[in-house]
Amino acid sequence: MYAKFPNQDTQISALHEVRHQQILKLVQQSGAKQVLDLGCGSGNFLWQLLQKTQIEHAIGVEQSSLSLLQAREKLSVYLNQTPCRLRLINASYAEPHPDLYGFPLAVMIETIEHVASKRLSQVEQNVFAEMRPEQIILTTPNSEYNPLYGLYSGEFRDPDHQFEWTRQKFQQWARGVAARHNYEVHFSGIGKADLQLGSPTQMAVFQQL
Repeated sequence: MYAKFPNQDTQISALHEVRHQQILKLVQQSGAKQVLDLGCGSGNFLWQLLQKTQIEHAIGVEQSSLSLLQAREKLSVYLNQTPCRLRLINASYAEPHPDLYGFPLAVMIETIEHVASKRLSQVEQNVFAEMRPEQIILTTPNSEYNPLYGLYSGEFRDPDHQFEWTRQKFQQWARGVAARHNYEVHFSGIGKADLQLGSPTQMAVFQQL
């Protein structure tokens, strides 16, 4: 039996910030000046990203019209800048879009778990074969960690999640994607790690070969 962290909601909220800061550091280290945020939600990561003078242009892609409306409100100061460094697109990253090809870097932060399993191959084809960013930073929950949030087997952290993977399952999937599309991939964890269960968030960084 694993002991739950106290103040669970506070812990999860803090994890969001830790996750964003770790990814921002990777973006800065990459030197990328143009970034895609695939599944940008209400724009929290874009808000932090555009505070970095390194970023000359960012595109946020979000399928939910409500989330995109929230992003437009949150990011209005950037949308109204001249010249404008930000574009928001109401679309699915599982579908082709002519303006999303060939970016140096894309982030997919806690988003693939919202995709129905039967559509994952479509996402893979569109992101890794068609859009084909030079680098992709992808994060998703580590289901092995869920008992520390008081969740039972089969319970997800969010009711909209279609799946949550173990570390082994995630790495198996990511290595297959990398091999099929000529990327290399490296794994790490985000958040306070448990010796047995790993970190709450797992991350894969894909780099074109």
